[in-house]
Amino acid sequence: MQNLLNQLNDSQQEAARHIDGAMLILAGAGSGKTKTITTRLAYLIGEVGIDPANTLTLTFTNKAANEMRSRALAMLSDVNTNFTPLLCTFHKFGLLFLKFYISKIGRKNNFIIIDTDDKKRIIKSFESQIATSILANEISNYKNSLLSVEDVYKNANFLNNENGKDGFYQKVAVIYERYEEYLKTNNLVDFDDLLMLTYKILDENEDLAREISNRYKYIMVDEYQDTNDLQYKLLRKLCATHENICVVGDDDQSIYGWRGAKVENILNFKDQFKDVKIIRLEQNYRSTTPILKAANELIDHNRNRLGKNLISVSGDGEEIKLMESFDENIESNKIAKQIKELLLSGVAAKDIAILYRINALSRSLEDGLNKEKIPYKMVGGIKFYERAEIKDIISYLRLVINQNDDFSIKRIINRPKRGLGKISLEKLEKIAFDNKISLFEAILAIDEKDEVFSKKIKSALIEFTQNLKELQGFESLYELIDKIETKFGIKKYYESLPDGSERAANIDEFYAMLKDQIKQNPSFDLDEFLNELTITSEQDNISSEAISIMSVHASKGLEFEHLFVIGFEEGFFPLIGDGSDIEEERRLAYVAITRAKRNLTLTFANSRFYKGQRTRLNKSRFLSESGLVQGSLVIEQSNEYKKGDLVKHKIFGIGRVTEVSKVKKELKLTINFAGNVKEIMSSFVEHAV
Repeated sequence: MQNLLNQLNDSQQEAARHIDGAMLILAGAGSGKTKTITTRLAYLIGEVGIDPANTLTLTFTNKAANEMRSRALAMLSDVNTNFTPLLCTFHKFGLLFLKFYISKIGRKNNFIIIDTDDKKRIIKSFESQIATSILANEISNYKNSLLSVEDVYKNANFLNNENGKDGFYQKVAVIYERYEEYLKTNNLVDFDDLLMLTYKILDENEDLAREISNRYKYIMVDEYQDTNDLQYKLLRKLCATHENICVVGDDDQSIYGWRGAKVENILNFKDQFKDVKIIRLEQNYRSTTPILKAANELIDHNRNRLGKNLISVSGDGEEIKLMESFDENIESNKIAKQIKELLLSGVAAKDIAILYRINALSRSLEDGLNKEKIPYKMVGGIKFYERAEIKDIISYLRLVINQNDDFSIKRIINRPKRGLGKISLEKLEKIAFDNKISLFEAILAIDEKDEVFSKKIKSALIEFTQNLKELQGFESLYELIDKIETKFGIKKYYESLPDGSERAANIDEFYAMLKDQIKQNPSFDLDEFLNELTITSEQDNISSEAISIMSVHASKGLEFEHLFVIGFEEGFFPLIGDGSDIEEERRLAYVAITRAKRNLTLTFANSRFYKGQRTRLNKSRFLSESGLVQGSLVIEQSNEYKKGDLVKHKIFGIGRVTEVSKVKKELKLTINFAGNVKEIMSSFVEHAV
């Protein structure tokens, strides 16, 4: 274990050796946080003697969880442990918890997890005039805010009056109620339920909360800056009997405010737990000094941060390149030609990436890459497991395990086509409802003399149930995979569609992957595997044979030798307008810059064709804030100030704040105006950034 610790720098070692009490590891980009926390986990188990079953490490992606698990187990190879430490995503933890304890709220533990597409399909079936995506988003917000249907109804009248939305929230409340009833009736659990129901059960059962807290006496949380309010509350429940919680994150990389992440969770951690130990990891093992210099200068303009300064272990390197273009087409052609030269010189495609702030900017990029015949992978496009053909196969597999899965039956009852239209399905659902049986049982109950269905439909339905019954008795999963295709011809059905060859290739890939999983894992559990698929991350499959293009958000956690970040113009990066947060925009730019290891090119165009018209553009303020170009100062309105801020006074001009003190409800600032030091109340100055 000492050899493992010796591989860490002093700050990392201090973090790894910490045992009891709350700790915040403020880990800068590329500072070796994964190595630090996996070593700490190995230290707790292999050196201190903590039972692995008493540890819980939570992450946000399966990729991160798998990497950490393999690293930790490799470190513990010489230690005899009879239990693997639990490293998983928040949602996987919720899934495991609900499998054991969902009965506490009167639900059965053979529930099925549905994904976003399934959720939207259910909501769409209610035929509301409100857009399905809006309803889905509102329902997700309600669940993450722990609002029950009753809470939403109570709030509806007030919100409608306040916003003048003509009963909008009342209508949403009705759909929310119908959606929740549908989930309970069909024993379904959506992605948000995995955490909401887990919290609800712990909140309503104090003894259970204490039992779970005593079980997981040492908790670690990765990417803590991305946690939302519900995740924070869940962690408080897990810490009901102790405060042995170590959170790892970077407030400067908090970029998911738009989907509920609260940077305040990491900023306020030191005040929410007792005697918090704070360790800063500032040695960067990824990027060269010029790249980090720009990143440090840029992020230092944010006021709402804990503060740190990244130092490059690699040292000097090439200066950051700026690329100016007349328009987006010239920009994309320039980038494509440079990438082609890199590829011809022997650079691997996987080491090259292009990032953009707005998805709309990818069109011209793709045109440029296609023109030069450069293969590219769009990270964050349609996920493999969300493709219709794959979801159909998953539904068939679910039905083999559980014939009474009405949700899966409804998805594939007419794929391949069996002549069963909407009216026929409604008739079948009525039979099931009237007799309080499943759709599968309703099909079995169809009498040959029954005139509810045509002879052709009856024959198709009977054949469908017989085939499913035959598959139930499979002797091996290999056999099952082959028989599903033989019995139902899913691949043949998709091959007949316009994009059939691509869909068929996806089906082949899925079958091959499934067979490989079975081969690699003797104790393979099909039910567990199918549930895991809904928690698959966007970043789990990035091609090594093509360059990557993606949004800055999708690039989080990745790194590239050669990086291009496009669109550094006011209005594009940063986005400016209602709802935009300049500090989060700056954090996004910081994340983008720190993805680069050796070579970084930032681009800006004088004009872009966007939303139907060509617009003249100005360079982004972020280029001047990074010290890369000379630029005029942009005035920001804010009442918060800190030491080091640049401010503007109508008489004394630009000055820098050297001291801040509070006088009643206002701040008194000591400001150095080019050697002329003045004490001035904050309401008489403006931020000059």
